[in-house]
Amino acid sequence: MSSAYAQGIGTVSGRVLDEKGEGMPGVTVIIEGTNLGGSTNSDGSFSIQNVPSGPHTLIMSFVGYTTQRQSISVTAGQNTAVSSLTLSENTTLLNEAVVIGYGTQRRQDLTGAVEQISEKQFVKGQVTNPEQLVQGKVAGVQITTGGGAPGTSSQILIRGGSSLSASNSPLIIIDGVPVDNNGLAGATNPLSLINPNDIESITVLKDASSTAIYGVRASNGVILVTTKKGVQGEAFHVNVSTQQSIANVVKYSDILSADEFRELVNTRGTAGQKATLGTASTDWQREIYRSAYTSDNNVSISGNAGKVPYRVSGGFLSQEGLLKANDLKRFSGALSLTPVLLNGNLRVSVNVKGSWIDNNFSNQGAVGNAVTFDPTQPIQVNGTEGNPFGLTPAQLGAYGGYTEFNNRDENGVVSLNTLSPRNPLGLINQRRDRSTVKRSIGNIQLDYKLPFLTGLSANLNLGYDIQRGRGTTFVPATAGSDFNRQGVNNNYSQDLDNTLLEAYAKYERTIGPGRAELLAGYSYQKFDNRSYVFNDFRADGSIFAPVSLSYSGEDTYLNTNVLLGFFGRLNYNISDKYLFTGTFRADGTSRFNPDHFGFFPSGAFAWRIKGEDFLKDATAISDLKIRLGYGQTGQQDLGGNFYPFLANLSLSNLTAQYQVGYNADGTPRFLRTLRPDQYNGDITWETTTTYNAGLDYGFFGGRFFGSVDFYKRDTEDLLNFRPVAALAGLSNGGTFNTGSLTNKGVELIANVDVVKGDRLNITVNANATYNRNRLTKLTGSDSPNDIGQLTGGISGGVGNTIQVNTVGYSTQTFYVNQQVYGQNGKPLEGVYVDRDGSGTITSSDRYRYKSARPDYVLGGGANISYGGANLAFTLRSNLGNYVYNNNRASSFYDLSTSGFVPNRNREVLNSGFSSAQYFSDYFVENGSFLRMENVTLGYNFGEMVRKGTNLSLSFAVQNVFLLTKYKGLDPEVIGGIDNTIYPRPRTFTVGLNLGI
Repeated sequence: MSSAYAQGIGTVSGRVLDEKGEGMPGVTVIIEGTNLGGSTNSDGSFSIQNVPSGPHTLIMSFVGYTTQRQSISVTAGQNTAVSSLTLSENTTLLNEAVVIGYGTQRRQDLTGAVEQISEKQFVKGQVTNPEQLVQGKVAGVQITTGGGAPGTSSQILIRGGSSLSASNSPLIIIDGVPVDNNGLAGATNPLSLINPNDIESITVLKDASSTAIYGVRASNGVILVTTKKGVQGEAFHVNVSTQQSIANVVKYSDILSADEFRELVNTRGTAGQKATLGTASTDWQREIYRSAYTSDNNVSISGNAGKVPYRVSGGFLSQEGLLKANDLKRFSGALSLTPVLLNGNLRVSVNVKGSWIDNNFSNQGAVGNAVTFDPTQPIQVNGTEGNPFGLTPAQLGAYGGYTEFNNRDENGVVSLNTLSPRNPLGLINQRRDRSTVKRSIGNIQLDYKLPFLTGLSANLNLGYDIQRGRGTTFVPATAGSDFNRQGVNNNYSQDLDNTLLEAYAKYERTIGPGRAELLAGYSYQKFDNRSYVFNDFRADGSIFAPVSLSYSGEDTYLNTNVLLGFFGRLNYNISDKYLFTGTFRADGTSRFNPDHFGFFPSGAFAWRIKGEDFLKDATAISDLKIRLGYGQTGQQDLGGNFYPFLANLSLSNLTAQYQVGYNADGTPRFLRTLRPDQYNGDITWETTTTYNAGLDYGFFGGRFFGSVDFYKRDTEDLLNFRPVAALAGLSNGGTFNTGSLTNKGVELIANVDVVKGDRLNITVNANATYNRNRLTKLTGSDSPNDIGQLTGGISGGVGNTIQVNTVGYSTQTFYVNQQVYGQNGKPLEGVYVDRDGSGTITSSDRYRYKSARPDYVLGGGANISYGGANLAFTLRSNLGNYVYNNNRASSFYDLSTSGFVPNRNREVLNSGFSSAQYFSDYFVENGSFLRMENVTLGYNFGEMVRKGTNLSLSFAVQNVFLLTKYKGLDPEVIGGIDNTIYPRPRTFTVGLNLGI
């Protein structure tokens, strides 16, 4: 029997080459309809044993390359050598390799809502932070920067966000390492430590089918960042790029000029207020801002050392901010090694990235004070100018010569007026606030095809993310900003350590009519957050506390968060037409009780209708696929609240101490106390259940393609801070699993190759998202009369809020009084609609009006190329969002001020208000906008320097224009409350790129 069997089998061998004629290692080669096959070795060769005699089809596939099929005939007892096996890179979108959780997939095999943006599609120009590369590019993703400061933080919301008190930030994974969302002391945005020039693609996982494999951290979506790496067989290549930029203020707050201010004060002011007027004309906003210069320089070297592909890069960024004395310098480097060893069976990926940033923070309080400071005063005191109190030279020198407002009591004693605005230039020039932050992210990933079972491989990923933040703040005792504190001289320091161990096994084989891929793994990740709290010293070196205190050292706090996970995924593909995906993750987190373990399943199905016989020959339809998905994900990120389930004691601050006896020298001995914190032993994660239905389409040979997605996300057991009955020694509130909310929406993506020719190409892309956010439960016993939870603090008054979270309404809904207007169309001061009919206007008459959340988030752009010339632009728009204009709400003429008069928004001339009307809906404005984010014009000169080189030149403008009805500076404000933000600049950039 053995002899007969041997006579009926043969061997198939060959070599797979790329388009350059070089061998391709790691290519999967199988005999169709069997389990026979394997992978090519380091030179692209393969050999398949025990192949039954007769005709067969050989299938060769590799991620990023077009799958090839070749007919062969096997003769019993002989070796069938196959020639002319060449794989070419994908030229169609459907075969493109897309990064997903723990692997990659062909785009045509995706069952979830996944969108990948590659380097060619990134936002161009002067980009400091990685998230800005895809701003306006991804449907369902809203990215809002916190202003125009270098390295400023951003809010990233995927499908509206699903949390209240917990973090709404997505999980971000860089080259397989999930990074820490906690802020770092001295860094306004930890992502600014990553050089955008090292990034190859950014993938966004949006629905539960694609995110559930990350379990307890995936409720707000997942962003996968893939950096550039060397390519097998690539020749030695050097790329050098430089960008030089100049940025300017686009628009200033609309406040009264010096002459308008004098006229207003002389017309409406008291005698004392008139006496404070100066003779200068100072435009404080133009005094604190400048034209800001940026230089961004990068170099990369890639190639192969023997058979080890590598890429090494380095970068230096020097960026000035619009605000004087504000700048950022970043030094960055990256190394990647991606060898394929052991005859193609072992794939190794080594990634190391490091950065060093020096920040010089300017006092951003100057932005608001430049709006409110008296424009009739000079910057510095000169003789009697700007000296309405007749201060002596010694008294004037108390503020370093900068004009500040003072009080004089009945005895003639002069003191700083603490209620008045501070001198904007004094705030900037009399403060030294610097930090140094360092970060290194790295991992080594081993993927080994086990020899004892075809189709079985094991993957080990060891990673780390280490951050260090150090900084100092110094303000002299003469500065008006901290005059009563005798200055500031303090230090701060923080260490963040993130270590990762992940291991999984993957098994691929043909089962029945389809091909299955089974993945199972384990994850361990530990986050250590160590902060150092130093005593705050006066400028003269003395501590801000009685000198008799015995405590004078430093505090060190270490908080640790550990995450354990077990995960699995099954993909089953039947004839490239019927696609099934099931995932499961079990997670545990040290934030919650060890007895609590979360289970997060998901399932998805996709039908590639284009694969059916009745559409195979339909040339007008290049792709048509229906996707259905369901799953659950979690959220456990409470920021700095590391142990909410444990009873805990906190050390009191230096001002809360008790005397206990005396020291050896006879001085009183003071001790700090330990105080109990609120805790909740039953606290657990939020759970978000997502339903998704999508349609992927492509027409006319793939020249018009995109997708449509409908989703519903129900979040329960919200981690929500709410008031509780006051107990002795406890705070009046805590975090509980209370409430639920829903996000429903539609996402549309459309891409059109309008013209596709040898020289002229025009591509247009657009995306649109509609999202409806509603709270469905807030407390344990919601009633129709519940106001909800007040939120959204504003400037003006004490503890005033302008927003509310109420069941049945969107989060961040404005809670205001309904303004009544006169016949002239102007608002009547203090006159509001008596909505409860009580006859008087009280807090009960406030109503819910609009929301800070946009109904629609739109993005799009175009790319036009002709020969070597290229023109591209990106547009973004939010529609239906409203903004509370806190600057206009502060525009009233206050007769009660003594010793100073604050400048006001020009609204004071329109409304005529003489008292604060903070809660009027008159100040809730439509914040819808259309912004042209970027326009780039470039030309590629090709081999202008010498053969084999590439030279290109580009010119870009960012923040080109902004169309809006909003009366303030900029309607794009995180949280929807505009209280004077650092303005976003308009930036002009010239770039040069040389490839050798």
